[in-house]
Amino acid sequence: MKFEVQHTDSRSQARAGLMTTEHGTIETPVFMPVGTQGTVKAVHVTELRDVVGAQVMLANTYHLYLRPGLDILKQAGGLHRYNGWSRPILTDSGGYQVFSLAENRKLSLEGAEFRSHIDGSKHFFTPENVVDIQRIIGADIIMAFDECCPGDAEYAYAKKSLELTESWLTRCVKRMKETEPVHGYEQSMFPIVQGCVYQDLRVRAAEFVASQEADGNAIGGLAVGEPTEVMYEMIEVVNEILPKDKPRYLMGVGTPANLLEAIERGVDMFDCIMPTRNGRNGQLFTRLGTMNMRNRKWADDFSPIDTDGFAFVDTAYSKAFLHHLIKADEILGLQIASIHNLAFYMWLMKEARSHIAEGDFSEWKKGIINELSQRV
Repeated sequence: MKFEVQHTDSRSQARAGLMTTEHGTIETPVFMPVGTQGTVKAVHVTELRDVVGAQVMLANTYHLYLRPGLDILKQAGGLHRYNGWSRPILTDSGGYQVFSLAENRKLSLEGAEFRSHIDGSKHFFTPENVVDIQRIIGADIIMAFDECCPGDAEYAYAKKSLELTESWLTRCVKRMKETEPVHGYEQSMFPIVQGCVYQDLRVRAAEFVASQEADGNAIGGLAVGEPTEVMYEMIEVVNEILPKDKPRYLMGVGTPANLLEAIERGVDMFDCIMPTRNGRNGQLFTRLGTMNMRNRKWADDFSPIDTDGFAFVDTAYSKAFLHHLIKADEILGLQIASIHNLAFYMWLMKEARSHIAEGDFSEWKKGIINELSQRV
């Protein structure tokens, strides 16, 4: 994988770049739709590509390992051939899912023992087999195995957790070097900076991650319960240390405002379930703020979903019709809202990139960010 910074903003750390993988190029800043099970919920791959304009799909190691399983994925020739998505794929190592199974997992220096949320069967992830699993899945970018520390963790726990993550990272790097891609194309591994909300731990983690000289680096363990301003502070601390010539990926974030704030602080890549999850619950993101399509006010509004010249799906769909679909729990309503929200996130990334190139990102961001946070 190659990465080139093409433009920088004169008044902030924002930058626009180009990532090159064997499944295509990626313009940054970039938002990656979450396809946990190898599919973005309620969105066909052709819609994801041609309507939404997604450049990368994120899939999850934990879920794909459990179902459909490695034998099927290996027989298929990897996830690209299995799900029909020909553009780049990034896989989360499963660390966050293991974190979320707090009552059903045990951590040790060796790895993480957990029980499947599907049938209760027992499994064991190690840094080595997580690399092997992601080799089989065939993602262009794979993540190192880590422990995602809770945002409200005490310092002692956060320090111990970081030590575990660093030990696991060393083993992940070794495993990558001693193994070959399964499907005939190169894969890159990103280490993950942890350290909770403690500046000294974040500094230590960022320095250790930077020393690995990976193709890119990720910032994890944020947006997991800590205040938003603390999240921004940790991003600033980490990005002062992570290499400027490598992409920086902020995991699991977030709202449109979160994305712009993080871009201003030097982040290049994002993923979050919010556009699709909130869409399935009837919330639309627009450039003028969020809309709750369950509200009675939309029942007799026959104007297009976006009335300000920014239509992200077929304008034949009115607010009134979408309100009806959402209230009736019709599958089409979930599709329309999900596609709309993802397309909006893509538009926001393109606008950010354009303003970085033009040199006025900070001014543009200041003007639009309050609108994005409003309720329409």
